[in-house]
Amino acid sequence: MPKLSKRTSPFTDSVIRRMSRLCLEHDAVNLSQGFPDFDPPAKILERLAECTREDVHQYAITWGAANFREALAKKQSHLMQIPVDPEKNITVTCGSTEAMMAAMMSVCDPGDEVIVFSPFYENYGADSILCGAKPIYVPLIPPEFNYDPKALQAAFQRHPKALILCNPSNPCGKVFTEKELNEIADLAKKYDAYVITDEVYEHIVYPPARHIYMASLDGMADRTISCSSLSKTYSITGWRLGYVIAPEKITEEIRKVHDFLTVGAAAPLQEAAVSGLQFPEQYYQELQDLYLDKRDYFCDGLRKIGLNISIPQGAYYVLADISEYGYDNDEQFCEDLIKKVGVGAVPGSSFFAEDENRYIRFHFAKKKETLDEALRRLSALPEKMKSH
Repeated sequence: MPKLSKRTSPFTDSVIRRMSRLCLEHDAVNLSQGFPDFDPPAKILERLAECTREDVHQYAITWGAANFREALAKKQSHLMQIPVDPEKNITVTCGSTEAMMAAMMSVCDPGDEVIVFSPFYENYGADSILCGAKPIYVPLIPPEFNYDPKALQAAFQRHPKALILCNPSNPCGKVFTEKELNEIADLAKKYDAYVITDEVYEHIVYPPARHIYMASLDGMADRTISCSSLSKTYSITGWRLGYVIAPEKITEEIRKVHDFLTVGAAAPLQEAAVSGLQFPEQYYQELQDLYLDKRDYFCDGLRKIGLNISIPQGAYYVLADISEYGYDNDEQFCEDLIKKVGVGAVPGSSFFAEDENRYIRFHFAKKKETLDEALRRLSALPEKMKSH
C-alpha cells in the first residue's frame, strides 16, 4: 500500500479528548475536557425548540446566516470598539477550532514561522503543522506565566508570519495586561506580522484582570484576525458555533478555506443562537460572577487538599503542581488519577513545548455538586497516589 501523508505523523490524537474517553470508561468525574454540565440559558433553548418548527433546516449562507452575522457584528463592534461589518468582516465557522485553522491556512505558507506562547492549547501545534508552518515557542514562565520580553523580541526578529495569542489563556488562565498587549502589538507592527487571537474566554475574566481586544489597539485592526466562539459564553460547546472577525481582504481568503473545509455551520443552531447574541450586558456580568464563585470555591478546595495551584485570572481552568507525587510521566499520573481516585484531568505536558511534567489541568465549569464530588474524591489523593 502507498505510504500515508507525512502531515499528520508529528502529532497524536487529542490528549484532552482521550482523557474524556477514559473518564467515561471508569465512571470518573470529568474535569479534563472543558464543557459545562449545566444547561445553556433558557431563552436560547426556547428559541431552539421554536426553530425545529421553522424553515431553517437547509444550508445557511456559507459564511453565516445574515441575521446571525448582524447580531454578532452589533455585539462585537460595541465590545471591541472597532467597526465590524457583517458582510465584509465576519465568517461563521464550525467552532473556534475551525476558525483558528481557517485563519492559519489563510495567512501561512509552508515554511513560514508562527510564534506560539507555551503553554498553549494543544490544537495550535497541530494547526501549525497542518499548514506547513513552523512554531516558534515563547515560554510563559510559571507560576505567574509572564513572558520574557527579550525572548519575545528574539522570536519576532526571525520575521514570523504571525503570532497566536490565546487571551485569556488556556490552560494557565493568564490574562494579558494592556502593557503586554501593546508590546506584542508594537513588535507585530515593527516586523510586519499578523496576530491571530483565540478569545473564546473573553467574557470569563476575574477582576482586577480585564480583557482587552488586540484588534482595538492602535494600528492593529488591519493585522489582527480575531477568532472566538459561542461555546463557553453561552454553555453550548456541542453546537460548534465559532467565528472569525478580520479585515475584508483577509476575510475573503478565510471564506474560501471555510467553504471547502465545512461548507457552513449548522443553520438552525445559528438561528437559535441569535437570541443569545442579543442578551443585555447584565448577562455577561452574571456569567463572570458565576465563574468567579466557581473558581474561588474549587481553588479553595484544592488548596485544602494540599495541592499547589496557580490561581487563574481568566477562563475556567487551573493548573496544579503534582511534583510531590514523584511521577516522571504526568500522563501516567492522569491515568492513575482516573482509575484510582475517579477524577479526570489533563497532563500538562500536552500544553507545554518545554519538557514539563509538573502540572495537570482541571476545569471547574461544573455544578457545585459535581465540584463537591470531585473534591471529595480528590481528598484521597495523598493516600492513593503517593504509593504508585
